Order: sequence, then structure tokens, then C-alpha cells
Amino acid sequence: MVRKLGAQLGNQAHDLLFKTIHQRYLIYNMCWEDPRIDRQLLNLDQDSQVVVLTSAGCNALDYLLDTPAAIHAVDVNPRQNALLQLKLALIGYGDFGDLEQMFRRGSHPRFRELYQSVRPRLPAYTAAFWDQKIAYFDTANRKRSFYYHGTCGAIAWLVSRQLLKSGRKLRGYLFDLLDARTLEEQRELYQKIEPALWGRFSTWLLRQPTALALLGVPRPQIRLIQHQYPRGVIGYISDKLRHVLTEVLIHDNYFWRAYVTGSYTEHCCPNYLREENFSHLRAHRDRVHTYDTTVSGFLHQHPGVYSHFVLLDHQDWLAWHQPQALEEEWRLILANSRPGSRILLRSAGDDLRFLPDWTRQALQFFPALTGPLHPQDRVGTYGSLHFAEVL
Repeated sequence: MVRKLGAQLGNQAHDLLFKTIHQRYLIYNMCWEDPRIDRQLLNLDQDSQVVVLTSAGCNALDYLLDTPAAIHAVDVNPRQNALLQLKLALIGYGDFGDLEQMFRRGSHPRFRELYQSVRPRLPAYTAAFWDQKIAYFDTANRKRSFYYHGTCGAIAWLVSRQLLKSGRKLRGYLFDLLDARTLEEQRELYQKIEPALWGRFSTWLLRQPTALALLGVPRPQIRLIQHQYPRGVIGYISDKLRHVLTEVLIHDNYFWRAYVTGSYTEHCCPNYLREENFSHLRAHRDRVHTYDTTVSGFLHQHPGVYSHFVLLDHQDWLAWHQPQALEEEWRLILANSRPGSRILLRSAGDDLRFLPDWTRQALQFFPALTGPLHPQDRVGTYGSLHFAEVL
């Protein structure tokens, strides 16, 4: 009885911590979903009306390269939309060199001057947020990179500093791995690195509920992982990391590069940071709209016919904590779509058991498409990828 009560109190404390973090902090400084896979499945065109969870906005900008009619970026955390709005302002009113410094390199020598030049173009909340946080881009900051700020960035900074100070040999192996050109090279280098990756510090850190909450991992996803993996979260992460670093070519894997080095490179970066895409993004930036609300809140406030929904993994949380809200969200999605509307979602689990049963009658899933694509994901941390069309 005492053990059960203790576990219940621990779970409540974790849920409160997760909620507090998401209400007070920027979580994601980069999207943690691979847009290369997304765009293969979504097939966006000039008539597409896209609803996507904002996260860090990188993928909304990636989708913009397909010139959809509109992208509606929705996030209950207004700080995530503030990040996308800053990127849009730099695209619209700065030049590529400034965007490149801020978001490819992660810092800018004139960050305050640049910020003041675009600040009048920002929505009120976005300006208020960056008034307080623009020093994330300060070259003199001890972290020296935007990608080590936000809660995910803070964890990345702790782990990467621990690894990079572990010795010149390990440091060399890490940078050689990031520059490897073949899977054979990657596998050989990873064998040398893996013992250090799972040393005492990183193993301890990733077992802490606070660290997982800072990484944006809610308790329902931890529970899914623990059910699938006897070794729990550490086993899950180590298996996923081994796969993505030994079975997927790493030369353009900008996700992991940024968290090891604090920056991207010219040839290993999100598409919105490639100079050849800058003029296209500038010409169509007004097609991206942000909303500080839930998916259900957005659909209540802006009913319409949407052709694409990119739901990331948030339904894992809804299924566990708010099953009625999950049901409502699906009813609203179906009421605001048409036959053929496309839906993309991910999960920490390996199947779709979290969906309401009745949704299966309204959707057609395509495991033959997602099955081969999921192992190619450059992020590699999700348990499953799902793509459906509305019947």
C-alpha cells in the first residue's frame, strides 16, 4: 500500500513537473521529426491547407518549399510560435547571412542590433519573449550557441560537454563519426564511442524524471517505452541511437550534429538554412500562420476543410491523460477534412492502440509506405510512424 501510494505521488509529481516546464519554457530549439520523410508522404501542392504542430518551426518552413496554399502552425506553448515568428521575420526582413549566423551557426556577433531591426515586425508576445531571451544568440555566452538553450538544448549541452571533455581520442571519434561517408565507417567508429555514450553520467541523467521532462518526454511515453523495452528508457534510447548512427547515413543528419557541436554546417542543415531556398521562403512566408492553442482549439476557432494534419506525437499524451480530449480532437479533424485528407503522426509505441476504435472506420492507414520509411528517419527516436487518408 505504501509503495503504491509512493508511486502514485511520484507520478503526480512528474506530471506536474512536465506541465510546469511546458507552461514556462521554450522546449524545442529544433524540430525532432524528419521532414524528408514527411514530404514524401504528404505530397503537398499549391492547394494544400496544412495543420501542423509548430515545435521549433523548422519543418513548417521545410513544407513551405512545396508552396502549399497555407500552413497553420499550432502550438499550445506560445514560446514555440515565438521561435517560428523570429525565423519568419529574419526571412522576410533580414538577409540570408543574418539568418545563417543566427540559426545555422547558432549565434551572431551583432545579435542585439539585428534583433532590434526586426523587432517592430514581431507580434507582441514574440517581441516580449525575445526581449528576455535574445541573448541565447550571444557569441560571448558560455554555451556559445542557441542550440544549447531551451530545455532540450540544456540537456544536449550537459551530455555533449561531458563527452567532449572525456579525452581527445573520444572527441576525435565523435567528429569523425559526424563526417563519415559510409555505413561501414559509421559502424566502426560507433563501436569505439558507444561505451562512453553510456557511461555513468549519461545513464544516470536519462533516468531522471526531470531530465526526461526537459526533453519533452511525458509519463505516458515513458510508460509505453517501459512496456516495450525490458531495459526501460536507457535500453530504448541506446537501441534507437545505435540504429540511427550505424544504419542511416549520417553525412546530412543535422539533428544529431547540432546537439554534439552546437551548430549546423553549410551542407548539413535544415532546408530553410540553405541559401538557394531563401528567396522562395521570402516570397511565400506570408502563407505561414501561427496559433497559440491546441489542435482542437484551432479547429473550433477556424473551421474549414484542411488537406493535411501533421500531429507529431502529442496523441500519446492525450490517450493517457485526456482520452476525452483525444476523442474530441479526432472528431474535429474528421469534421474539418475531406475524403483524401492526409494525416501523419508518430508515437513512442510500436502500434496504434492509443487511437479511439471508431477512427479506424474513418481512416485508411498505409503501413506498406511507412514501414520502409521509418527505419530511414534521421532522428530515429520514435517507436513508430503512421500515415493515413480520410475515407
